[in-house]
Amino acid sequence: MGNLYQFQTANHIISGKDSIKQISDHLKILNIEIRNILMIAQPSMIKHGFVDHIQQQLEKENIKADINTDILPEPTANNINEVFQSISANEYDALIGIGGGSVLDATKILSVMFTNAGSIEDKLGTDLVKNKGIPTVLIPSTAGTGSEVTPNAIVTLPDEELKIGMVSKYLLPNLVILDPVLTLSLPKHITAATGMDAFTHAFESFISNKANLISDMFALESIRLISDSIVEAYENGSNIEAREKMLVGSMYGGMALTSAGTAAVHALAYPLGGKFNISHGVANSMLLPYVTEFNLDSIRNKMHAVADAMKMDTANLSEDEAARAVIDKIREWTEVLEIPQNLKSYGVSESHLKEISIAASKVTRLLNNNPKEMSLRDIEEVYRKLLEE
Repeated sequence: MGNLYQFQTANHIISGKDSIKQISDHLKILNIEIRNILMIAQPSMIKHGFVDHIQQQLEKENIKADINTDILPEPTANNINEVFQSISANEYDALIGIGGGSVLDATKILSVMFTNAGSIEDKLGTDLVKNKGIPTVLIPSTAGTGSEVTPNAIVTLPDEELKIGMVSKYLLPNLVILDPVLTLSLPKHITAATGMDAFTHAFESFISNKANLISDMFALESIRLISDSIVEAYENGSNIEAREKMLVGSMYGGMALTSAGTAAVHALAYPLGGKFNISHGVANSMLLPYVTEFNLDSIRNKMHAVADAMKMDTANLSEDEAARAVIDKIREWTEVLEIPQNLKSYGVSESHLKEISIAASKVTRLLNNNPKEMSLRDIEEVYRKLLEE
């Protein structure tokens, strides 16, 4: 706690049911003249009419809105590069990203590609983006990544079978609109995976080496909101109150990781996504109990606070008992939310463990943030446990 720490997030955040219905007014916050906008949209946002609704509002203000739906789930660098080539000849005053984390990350990356020469690969890493991008408006349709409030964007590099982050203050959006109505149509499996992803962001931020007074506030509130609503949002997707808690909880998780960062769970998740196409939220959910058990002797003193945020009765529990209760609750959620717990179902075998362990060991940005050092053997043992489930 004695070290310096900092906090940064989106310039403006607007939250509430039906908040996208006033998007024309919200855009005035940008304080720029807007005549041409590009919407990077998830196809489901067109299917459910949200993109048309936004486009109609913009047209009334004489704002031309182009639409692109070519960003893939878990996008590769090539996918985003190809999308940029298809739009780069146009001049846009702002970009709107509407969809899940993949769309939001891609929108942030496309914004800085307009103003920085070179390919995505040139900018992967920390603080390698030199110039501010085109203004961005991010509208999440899932309660998961918290991308709308972070300076991070993740891309897949298939040749390396890995996911890598681009981290820059220039990726922070100018405006965020949180409308829980957009999340009402989420399928149950996406509600589960993205919700657990958000919880993992908050949990790892709270136990990370860079945790601080600012990040702890956001992390614990994120844990509280998600714990209170994840099962209800999964079982009763039309519950707007639960959906809003999940959406705001996800945002708080993003704010926490902006200041404190994630750790080993995310480092081990990246090779699972890069090589086996396991969605990020599912990979995090599978790994979280096992990595937490590995970290336990270094985080015991924090687990009472986590259990309290999860609304457990910890009055008569020791630190060990509180920690075990948290891990048991996470396992219970994965069962209720029907998240797979065995890597074999994704084609992972014993023969893959060394390769993916080496890949995970290279994600030093996150492993250095873990409260307990993980050797190559430690990483391999965590993966092995997920083959034995």
